[in-house]
Amino acid sequence: MSTPASTPSSRRGQITQTYQMAKRSDPRIGLIVLGVFVVGAALGFGLMWVLPGDGVLSWVISVVGALLIGALCALLVFGRRAQRAAYTQMEGQPAAAAGALQMLRRGWKVDPVVGFTKQQDVVHRVVGPPGIVLVGEGSSPNRVKQLLSTERRKHERVAYEVPIHEVVCGRGEGEVPLPKLVRHVQKLGRNVKPAEMTDILQRLKALDAQRGKLPLPKGPIPTSMKGMRSQQRGR
Repeated sequence: MSTPASTPSSRRGQITQTYQMAKRSDPRIGLIVLGVFVVGAALGFGLMWVLPGDGVLSWVISVVGALLIGALCALLVFGRRAQRAAYTQMEGQPAAAAGALQMLRRGWKVDPVVGFTKQQDVVHRVVGPPGIVLVGEGSSPNRVKQLLSTERRKHERVAYEVPIHEVVCGRGEGEVPLPKLVRHVQKLGRNVKPAEMTDILQRLKALDAQRGKLPLPKGPIPTSMKGMRSQQRGR
């Protein structure tokens, strides 16, 4: 019999792992989240206390409301600071954009490292509502742009009617910083309907089959965002 996709213990494990990761670059995250919980709980208690009620029932409603509001505020702050810490640790690593793109939710297909140079410039591919998005990153902006142009021509041969966008991830002029990459990709528009994605992905399979096995950059592709994405989806 198959096991459930997510259990309370696995959820706690994900939160613990995310907290340990975040604490490496944000040592005060525990104190800050605790402080937010206390302040949120106090505000929640005060808010619930002024509602009509008598005796024990009023106390119970106030305490439960305080715990819920405090926990909600703490989780929101924890999620934001953990995400910021993850981006900080990922920036500068080989293929860091691939890890960030894992935050894209249902309706997006991410293929890391569809193009690669000996200098470890890479191109990742995202298929979603905007069409095909080619995301390049590397140490030389000129090489990355050349690699993006090459990949664009290859994709146009098999998906000539599909909009293709080029994005360079980095801190230079005209580039998109890693923390803003996912939001930038999501704002590229809605040019492809969900029903059309199947046809696009089938065409791209033919292109990928011609590539053979690509050499990956040295070191693992960062996956720090995967646990956070699962938590956001409620898995």
